[in-house]
Amino acid sequence: MKIIIVGGVAGGATAAARLRRLNENAQIIIFERSGYISYANCGLPYYVGDVIKDKKELTLQTPDSFWERFRIDVRVRHEVTAIDPEKKTVTVHGLDSGKEYEETFDKLILSPGARPVVPNMSGIDLDKVFTLRTVEDTLKIRKFVDENHPKSAVIAGGGYIGIEMAENLRELGVDVTIVQRQDQLLSPLDGDMASFVHAKMRSKGVHLKFDSSVVGFQDFGNQVKTLIQDEDALVSDMVILAIGVTPDTALAKNAGLKLGIKGSIVVNEKMETSAPDIYAVGDAVQVRHYVTGTDSLISLAGPANKQGRIAADNICGVESTFPGSMGSSVIKIFDMTVATTGINEKTAAMDGIEIEKIVLSPASHASYYPGANAMVMKVICDKITHKLLGAQIVGYDGVDKRIDVLATAIHCKMSGPDLKELDLAYAPPYSSAKDPVNMAGFMFENLFSGIVKQFYYEDIPALRDSGNVTLLDTRTPEEYSEGHAEGFISIPLDELRERIEEIPVGKPIYVMCQSGLRSYIACRILTQNGFDCYNFSGGYSFYSSRMNDEILAKETYPCGMIKN
Repeated sequence: MKIIIVGGVAGGATAAARLRRLNENAQIIIFERSGYISYANCGLPYYVGDVIKDKKELTLQTPDSFWERFRIDVRVRHEVTAIDPEKKTVTVHGLDSGKEYEETFDKLILSPGARPVVPNMSGIDLDKVFTLRTVEDTLKIRKFVDENHPKSAVIAGGGYIGIEMAENLRELGVDVTIVQRQDQLLSPLDGDMASFVHAKMRSKGVHLKFDSSVVGFQDFGNQVKTLIQDEDALVSDMVILAIGVTPDTALAKNAGLKLGIKGSIVVNEKMETSAPDIYAVGDAVQVRHYVTGTDSLISLAGPANKQGRIAADNICGVESTFPGSMGSSVIKIFDMTVATTGINEKTAAMDGIEIEKIVLSPASHASYYPGANAMVMKVICDKITHKLLGAQIVGYDGVDKRIDVLATAIHCKMSGPDLKELDLAYAPPYSSAKDPVNMAGFMFENLFSGIVKQFYYEDIPALRDSGNVTLLDTRTPEEYSEGHAEGFISIPLDELRERIEEIPVGKPIYVMCQSGLRSYIACRILTQNGFDCYNFSGGYSFYSSRMNDEILAKETYPCGMIKN
């Protein structure tokens, strides 16, 4: 059996290795357009920032190492330019030799990946405007940084690559401005959770410019001018385009394969395309979202690796299926960690899913053990079935551990209250006796059983204006004096029982504290004294983060602003 794989990196290289482990006699050829067959795509920004110092560390496998271990024929700098599904041939162009030839196949795996979105705008080809997707891109940026020592950079796009590039350039002392078309960074986060990311970026000197569209670039002496629609231009020493990726599927389209959303390749659960004996994996394929069941594009290394293995299994007669992806991800942002899994509140609203949500701010481990840091967790459930739908966490230590537990719980179709039953490891340096994931379960149990009722940030303006409710802050006088939500009166929790007569009878009461715990206790006291009580989800720290972010979003401090 002769198997050709188009593209390496996560999906293609994984498929090749799995094929060999299952079939020692198959002839396996990988064609890779770039000069690198298997590299650490997610590590590329860290080489630019000199965190990864040796470029050899980016290369996981070479053509020689693949041959020595697996006897797989890897041909880098070879581009497959056409597929003939009927004849079962591919046309190959040797980029260095210029030669063109055909190869036959019995089975074909497409792993072309995705390419950076490069819009058709003026100045896109300027030598100070870069994209980052391949090792070659990285080497080009690193060379520019080493030789020119830029003092300022504009990054167009606030997704994972944009943020990682901002961090790494900032660590090199570069003044960085992120220009983002949306009103937040990291679209997998809801706006309230993204506010913590914005605060971290601003604290590190990264300038954020939201609701702004880049429309072109111009040479400006030794610098480059970034043109922004209906706004002043930005002048910087370099520009990084990080406005997203799109499936690289021209080859599949020209071969007549069925395409899906955004031109992605449609595959079934066995990773088979619409053409017999042709499979596709990785960032170029349309997948089923594990939580919603909808068609999705999820460009992550984990799913790509799994898909490569599944395609290889099916080619070799091993029954294997891909159940879908829930988009679990984690990112380092300076000393902060941000992680998500499943869907967020915005996606649920777009899909018409009614949800319940909780926000909590537990410590990463036992608070009496040195080094404990708070994390902010937002977890959402289906309001009717109580099934877990997604989670977002922002914090420091222990974030990755909790998101992985929650991702596992979602995969196993657990409900929110089920989280309280998980038997999780505990020792003071690592967790608390009631782990943050267990705490989320307890909170959902209280919510769904009616023990507590909640209100949210978006409810406060209407409540404040109604005049028919009592807004109560149960923090200490010192905390209250340092900052409080407008309209909230102060009665500390520990004085509440003695001062309960100060609270008007017959009005609903909405209670806030720093994190949501003291206000929950206050609600239990008040409810059992006949009050209709609601607890603020997330506490004042959550409220103030969102409020401050809304204020600061209106201000920008970008590098080298000039008039268009």
